[in-house]
Amino acid sequence: MSNAPLMPKATAVWLVENTSLTFDQIADFCKLHPLEVKGIADGEVAAGIRGHDPITSGQLTREEIEKGEKNSEHRLRLSVSKVVVPEVKKARGPRYTPLSRRQDRPNAILWLVRNHPELKDAQIMRLVGTTKTTLKAIRERTHWNSAALTPMDPVTLGLCSQIDLDFEVNRAAKDKPAVVEDQGQTLVPASVTTSPRAEPATTEEVFGKSTPAPRQEEEDNFDADRVFGRLKDVDFGE
Repeated sequence: MSNAPLMPKATAVWLVENTSLTFDQIADFCKLHPLEVKGIADGEVAAGIRGHDPITSGQLTREEIEKGEKNSEHRLRLSVSKVVVPEVKKARGPRYTPLSRRQDRPNAILWLVRNHPELKDAQIMRLVGTTKTTLKAIRERTHWNSAALTPMDPVTLGLCSQIDLDFEVNRAAKDKPAVVEDQGQTLVPASVTTSPRAEPATTEEVFGKSTPAPRQEEEDNFDADRVFGRLKDVDFGE
C-alpha cells in the first residue's frame, strides 16, 4: 500500500466513472482486488463514496490514462510529487505524567537523587517528567513539602519503565570516569611463576650465604692483686 494513491477507493470510483480503463488496471493502480472494482462499477461497493480526481491532485497524468485506455496491458504509474515535504520531527517534550501520579513525582525525584547521584538533571527530568526548578528545590531541601517527602522508586510508581531507568543509569556510568582502587599486593602473574629458572650450582645459591656469628665482647682482664688488695682493708669482725 506504500505506492497506492490517496483515498484509493474514491480514486477507483472516479476512474470507473470517467475512464475506459479495465478493472485490472484500476485495481492494480489503486491496490484493490479486481472484484472490488467490479463491485464499484456495479454500485454494490462504495455506493456513498464521492469520486476523487487523481489528475487534479497530481497523482496521475492524463497522458498516462490515455496510454492505459489504448493498451489494456499497460500498468498505470503513480506520479511522483516534485515537491518534497520534509518530515516533521516531533519535538520530544517532558514525559507525560497522569494526574493520579503527579503527587508522587517529588518522592520519585528524591529516590533518584539519593540512590543514583551520578544521574544528571536532564536525565532525571526525562525519567519522571519534572522541571529543573522542582528538581533543584528537592536537591537543596527547599521544596515546600520537603519534610513529608519519602523516597519511592519511580518504576514502582509507574512514572518510568525499568528499561528507561537502566538505560539512563548505564549512560551516566559511561560518562563518569572509572576510579581505580588500590587493592594492595596481588598474586604474581603466571608468566613469572612458570618462567624457567637456572638450577643452583653452589651451596650458597641453595641455602644462601652464611652469616658469621657476632663476636662476643672481650672480657676485661681480671686483676687478682687489685681485687684481693681491697679485701685487706675490710674489717670482717671476729
